[in-house]
Amino acid sequence: MATITNETASEYNTTGSSSDRMPFLLQVSMMTWRSLLTMIRTPAVVLPALFISGFFLFVYEATLGNAADGIPGLSSDRYLAFILPLSIVSASLSGAGIAGQNLVRDVENGYFDKLLLTPISRSALLLGQILAGAVVLAIQTIIIMGVALLMGLESETGVAGLLFVLAFAVIFGTGFAGFTVGIALRTGSAAATQGANFAFFPLTFLTATFVPVDLLGGWLKTVAQINPITYILDAMRSVLLTGWEADAILTGVIACVVIGGIPFLFALNSLRARTRRQ
Repeated sequence: MATITNETASEYNTTGSSSDRMPFLLQVSMMTWRSLLTMIRTPAVVLPALFISGFFLFVYEATLGNAADGIPGLSSDRYLAFILPLSIVSASLSGAGIAGQNLVRDVENGYFDKLLLTPISRSALLLGQILAGAVVLAIQTIIIMGVALLMGLESETGVAGLLFVLAFAVIFGTGFAGFTVGIALRTGSAAATQGANFAFFPLTFLTATFVPVDLLGGWLKTVAQINPITYILDAMRSVLLTGWEADAILTGVIACVVIGGIPFLFALNSLRARTRRQ
């Protein structure tokens, strides 16, 4: 795929600009496909996040499910739907780092710098990595939800609600992928990029992790009310447990937009900084 990309770039250099010869969407799709193939060929990067999230789902349900009868608004047969979004968000945070790890390999072996010499749009270089990570993340989320269904998950809003949860997971994970891509561009270090995967992981425990936010107390409740992940979890849980609650969904969408937009701007700024250093 790298050979094809280089040959294509050479052709555009001799025959015209990328804007004349290669539409932006084609650039993005080409880079996404290449990144996706690279990720699929390195299952050791993809599988751990999937296994860990599935493990958490089993453990949380087994240890806390029977105790859920004492939680207001929940019951043992509904706790799986309450805890599933946490497992999905954890997978999003872990799995989204795949994009950054994939990019840092290109940086370390010099291929990314070669891409910068081609007429390919800088935004396409970023989106290709991020969207490939989103595809992998969507597959991981579907598998986790499939496991939950086998465990007895019931969605109050049916299949539409499950698709909604999938969309939220992909949007959230895609935003975090922008952060890891930015770190990869800033540092060019695999170790730093790997460490970035865990930068936001504590946020999943500084929120309404195991009980509704109303039951939290002290400093943890204050932090949870500030933490945007709280509102993403609330949106997912409301769809699975109670139905289409407009307020919870709107707040969750806003949180996803913020989490998705800021990291992409950071990644774009990091790319510009790296370009200036060349």
